Amino acid sequence: MKSNPLKQLGVFGQSLWLDYIRRNMITGGRIRHLIEEDGLRGITSNPSIFEKAIADSHDYDKDIRAMALNGTGAKEIYEVLSQDDVRNAADEFRSLYDRTDGKDGYVSLEVNPHLAHDTKGTIEEARLLWSALNRPNVLIKVPATADGLPAIRQLISEGINVNVTLLFGLPRYRQVAEAYLSGIEARVAQSKDVKHVASVASFFLSRIDALVDPLLEKLIAQGGRKAGLAKKEHGQVAIASAKMAYQIYKEIFSSARFEKLAARGARAQRLLWASTSAKNPDYSDVKYVEAIIGADTVTTVPLETMDAYRDHGNPKARLEQDVEAARRVLERLPELGISIDEVTQQLVDEGIEKFKKPFDNLMETVVQKYHHGNLKEES
Repeated sequence: MKSNPLKQLGVFGQSLWLDYIRRNMITGGRIRHLIEEDGLRGITSNPSIFEKAIADSHDYDKDIRAMALNGTGAKEIYEVLSQDDVRNAADEFRSLYDRTDGKDGYVSLEVNPHLAHDTKGTIEEARLLWSALNRPNVLIKVPATADGLPAIRQLISEGINVNVTLLFGLPRYRQVAEAYLSGIEARVAQSKDVKHVASVASFFLSRIDALVDPLLEKLIAQGGRKAGLAKKEHGQVAIASAKMAYQIYKEIFSSARFEKLAARGARAQRLLWASTSAKNPDYSDVKYVEAIIGADTVTTVPLETMDAYRDHGNPKARLEQDVEAARRVLERLPELGISIDEVTQQLVDEGIEKFKKPFDNLMETVVQKYHHGNLKEES
């Protein structure tokens, strides 16, 4: 019998996390099954995931009805529902968290996406979420905006676990790692425990190719000298970015600066690969998962990609293969008139909007479920 490719990721030092959460997966035992059969090691969530879970099911109707009748507002209802799911999922992963000494077993919840450019508001909301969830194995998601960086540093210094989200560019990744290290150093300076402070830096992949590939396709269609170069770059930029990010990770977390912190019990801030589903139907549905398997990383996958990889994944440690070729992919972009820094900034801006919209839709869904009679009556 063929061994499960999902479970084999762990052989290469990579943790598998699911990019999806829904109440009936927890209560119905699906999460427990994925932990045992597929080697699942954690869960991430975002407003878009909660919007689908609440809008497309009746799992939450009874609670929405009860809270609405009690005069609870839509935002507060969402907070109660999302926090309950995250808390219950964290409990499901708690034994794994304990068994791995806090390496895995985490569940992430995002701050309100409308706070992406509000440092103070992000810090305050993250503190509230951390306190409300009251679990050591949760991560609070904070976007990697310029305003998010000081929030990340402050939260880490307070011992709050952070999942840095919406990370696309290499210069910004260095700033994120710096914010984490500074936060740990501030904590050490206060003689506070750092062993139990966890953080991941979520580097988004397929969205990079989704934006760059059409630019390359235009150049290919125009023909000429640049067409050949554009063909070589097509579908390669996201994976090249991931490979170079991993080289930066190794440099930072093997430095003398980090070694000092590690001696005090500090953990490395692992790279987490996000946006791993292929957006282009011409690409393999496991393209991104396959290319980014490497030690001390996390890969997050939606259910569809998880099913695909279980079926036809071929895990091998590829993250450090062809690193120089990856470097050249990024170095050639300016010759084609493409600024990767402009691309990644656009992706951050779009990413914030992509989370704001489902968050706002979610508020509307909660209101409609009550006021428009879409709730199932209790039998």
